[in-house]
Amino acid sequence: MSAYVSGKNMFERFLHSQVVGSIILIAATITALIWANSGWGQAYYDLSHTYLGVRFGEWEFKLTLSHWIKDGLMAIFFFVVGLEIKREIVVGELSTFDKAMLPVCAAVGGAVVPALVYAFFNAGTPSSSGWGIPMATDIAFALGVLSMFGSRVPIGLKVFLTALAIADDLIAVAAIALFYTPNLDVVTLVLSVVPLVLMLFLNRAGVRATWIYALLAFSVWLGVLGAGVHATIAGVLVAMVIPVRPSIDPGRFIEVTRGLLEGIRGKDNSLDALIHDSRRRHKLTQLTLAVEDAIPPAIALEHRLHPVQSFVILPLFALFSAGVAFSAETLAGFPTAASLGVMAGLLVGKPVGVLLASWLVMKIARIELEDVSLGQLLGAGFLSGIGFTMSIFISELAYESELLIDQAKVGVLIASVFAGAVGAVVLHLTLPKKTD
Repeated sequence: MSAYVSGKNMFERFLHSQVVGSIILIAATITALIWANSGWGQAYYDLSHTYLGVRFGEWEFKLTLSHWIKDGLMAIFFFVVGLEIKREIVVGELSTFDKAMLPVCAAVGGAVVPALVYAFFNAGTPSSSGWGIPMATDIAFALGVLSMFGSRVPIGLKVFLTALAIADDLIAVAAIALFYTPNLDVVTLVLSVVPLVLMLFLNRAGVRATWIYALLAFSVWLGVLGAGVHATIAGVLVAMVIPVRPSIDPGRFIEVTRGLLEGIRGKDNSLDALIHDSRRRHKLTQLTLAVEDAIPPAIALEHRLHPVQSFVILPLFALFSAGVAFSAETLAGFPTAASLGVMAGLLVGKPVGVLLASWLVMKIARIELEDVSLGQLLGAGFLSGIGFTMSIFISELAYESELLIDQAKVGVLIASVFAGAVGAVVLHLTLPKKTD
């Protein structure tokens, strides 16, 4: 039994490891770059633009494979992001003003300064709309790099970077919804709220049928897509109606389960006896429902979807989004205003914005992070400059020109590599040395 439990824990740790997820994401990115620049580059382009869909008589709904990933699978990614945001706001490091002040202000500084840096290089140019690209942080990569330092990392720095990344995601989601929605159908958007209200009502009524919630969530996705808002925002909206708190408090749960366990116990506790005793089977069913009530739905979903996000969704997104063909046109005049703005925003704007905002809040509000130095905050600031997933995603929303998109992606890839490397070096120099 102990071997089974130990093996299960090791497997779960593997599935939820930020480092392993980051390695797979890097592998998918390298594969995309090699594929797009190989003799099979046209096949890469044709596959990503292959249409897939359904047809019923005259009605047809189809999207390219690339759009199914970016508008469909990435909605699940944003659903998990939404669950993380809600968890932190309700019960986590953003749940009180005192807890939230430092990471939120750091996230704001780490969003505003990069946007201003980008605007400095691109104001008045066709690429000026890309100011949101260097605002974003790839939480998986940032925490993956931090986790490589193991026990050397103070708990305060882990909490700070995690809360900063969550607040950063919230800012990125708001930017996508408010500034990268060109055509808004208000009526359709309002109608998409109806299934959200139904989900809240069914949840309060204790309905547990998963297929009903999945159908309603799909309705929200269709409504948001039809309204002209990027479909991934539907994932965040659905996450906001998923409860973060359990429906039964711990004291009541212990009381109920103790009584049910007593009812299940009998003189004959063999498997055959349980199968033939309908009363004990009923008690076992009630016990199962009580356990479900004691587990917060949002946290359970976040835990279950994390491997799907890390090992399926994000690698597929990288595979069909990071494949930039390094043509003469793409590299002409490199660095262009777009790529330079992105690189400067992520490599300079992010760490400067995070460190400056953190320092101001710590001085004005007299907040201190235990065992965390300004040097370590600077290292965290560089890690927040790993834009990658979110930055690539926003670049595809910011521009209509494929050339500008590719130039921005080149900037994102270069800046993310250097930001991660510089952040790792800074943290290596400023974190306490490992003691035997």
